[in-house]
Formats: sequence, structure tokens, C-alpha cells
Amino acid sequence: MYLYLGQNTVVKKSSVVAIFDMDNTTQSKTTMDFLRRAEKQKRLISVSDELPKSFVVCSEAEGTTVYLSQLSASTLLKRSENSIDLG
Repeated sequence: MYLYLGQNTVVKKSSVVAIFDMDNTTQSKTTMDFLRRAEKQKRLISVSDELPKSFVVCSEAEGTTVYLSQLSASTLLKRSENSIDLG
């Protein structure tokens, strides 16, 4: 099963660790440090050129990847409950 993050980007639902709302979580220094570290390690992927509303943390064989999405965390949560089966 897959989760559609927007702009032709999908991730395996089983790899999703967490979905965060940007407005609520980026006020924390710890969260900002986490995002900066992911960016420095080239593990931060922006799904769209639009202002991100959420970020999704995925654990993959290569390590942790963080996706910035223009979709809200609530929309992504709903999509995770109705995932796409691409075979």
C-alpha cells in the first residue's frame, strides 16, 4: 500500500513513521534542529514548490527520509487510511 503525498510523490505506507503539521511543530527548537539535520544530510525532500503545510517522516532501508508536503497533515492522515494499492 502507498500514501500519495502530492505532486506525483508516493511512499510505502509501511515506511511512514509520523505525519506532522508544520504550523504546530516547527515552533519547537528540537523539530527545527531535526529538519535542519535532515536537510544537511540530504534526507529532506520537498514534494512541491508551494509552502509546506506538513512533513512526513519515513524510515527506509537507506535511512530516515523527511518529505515536505503542500498537503495538510489531516489530509495525509485521511489518505493513509485509504491508501493506494499499486500492486
